[in-house]
Amino acid sequence: MLAALNPMLHWLGTGFKEALAMVWMTWWPLVLGFTLSGMVQSFLPRDGLRSRLGATSLATVAESSLLGVISSSCSYAASAMARALFARGASWTNSIVFMIASTNLVIELGVVLYLLLGWQFVAGQLFGGVVMIAGLALLTHLVFSERSQVALRERVLVDSPPPVRPSSEGWRERFRSRENYRLAARYTMGDLTMLRKELLAGFLIAGFVSTHVPATWWSNVFLSGHGGWTVVENAALAPLLAVISFVCSVGNIPLAAALWANGVAFGGVISFIFADLVTLPLLLIYRRFYGTKPALRLFALLWLVMSAGGLVVDRLFNLAHMIPASHHTSVMSGRFEMGWTLALNIAAAIVLITLWLLTRGGEPRTLSATDPICGMTVDIAAPAAMRQRDGVDYYFCSSRCAERFDRQSAPGGMYEDAEGDQVDPVCSMRVDAHSAPNAVGPDGITYYFCSEGCRATFLAGPSIPAPTKIELGRKPSHE
Repeated sequence: MLAALNPMLHWLGTGFKEALAMVWMTWWPLVLGFTLSGMVQSFLPRDGLRSRLGATSLATVAESSLLGVISSSCSYAASAMARALFARGASWTNSIVFMIASTNLVIELGVVLYLLLGWQFVAGQLFGGVVMIAGLALLTHLVFSERSQVALRERVLVDSPPPVRPSSEGWRERFRSRENYRLAARYTMGDLTMLRKELLAGFLIAGFVSTHVPATWWSNVFLSGHGGWTVVENAALAPLLAVISFVCSVGNIPLAAALWANGVAFGGVISFIFADLVTLPLLLIYRRFYGTKPALRLFALLWLVMSAGGLVVDRLFNLAHMIPASHHTSVMSGRFEMGWTLALNIAAAIVLITLWLLTRGGEPRTLSATDPICGMTVDIAAPAAMRQRDGVDYYFCSSRCAERFDRQSAPGGMYEDAEGDQVDPVCSMRVDAHSAPNAVGPDGITYYFCSEGCRATFLAGPSIPAPTKIELGRKPSHE
């Protein structure tokens, strides 16, 4: 029996080992990048930028890009924030430019990209981001007519949260305020919490892909040895691979490293990195936000500028002899380097613990709140969605989190936790509602139990008081 399991255990072990080695190599850059991103989000004011994005011009496109750079790198939050900006008067072009910049031109992505793939990819990412933004500025009005943009704004205004009074603090005042340092810690921990699943999925997929997908498979999917046609095909196909990878944000960088190690062209890897905004879950979100036809046009526009960005970067870097000669990457060796890597990882762990302790110091006096579903810090001057329950305002990073909150707040969902499972009201154990014993309480709510014993205790004992939700990240209602 054990002999039969050995090949499977070896297969799993090598994949997990490679994934863990990549985590080990990138731990300190991740912490550094997210810490710097949290500081940028906390100390640089964004309210003035938002107010000037109504018209599309060279200046406002640049300001939309800057606003994206100083915002979160989460793809889901970026798509929701772009919708919120559009609902508040930003032009459709500026909203899409913001979405691109907030996922492709952020600090933490550059830090991890540098360590996994080298400075050439960081330079390519930055230059390609400019190419994509220029393409969006020129092409968006051709893909979306003025009439269709008016219809889109009417659609998003139906379910948009009301505007909140912006902060008047400038960056100098923010640096002098101790509470803004606590807010920076909250942004850092919130972004890490929001992206934990994407990061985990990215490392696991990259670990198993790099060790178990044979090189012949990659050569059958991506052309090689055909000169310029290789780059064209790789750059066009890579974003389509991202659609089915389900990995977005910083989490797709390890998978990009696996593509590069398996011979995909420089421009194809760059296009894949750009394509974190066209994964299948996000395409479904666009459909819900804007409707089926606009979502398809948006996908076509993003695919075009992402592929073009990778192609342009590849050709220009090839002329400048800046494309790495070798496809070897040190992180794809399954090794756990000691020395400076060990010291920096320990320092990063200490920094992360310190940031976590800062977040426990109470609610900062600022216009921010914590999404009660995913834990991300949300700027309440422009949330993606908000809800009010019993006189309390709740703010969300995306409509997906708001919809989950709605389900949990509905009758029968009050004992449901953030993962979607039910909680036994007797022993507080998490249970699967699809298979767990249940009973209707005296209040008319269906409760779920871990066993028939807890169910019998519930039915035989005194009525249990109505449960309450944990009140996370709320703000008092504004009068």
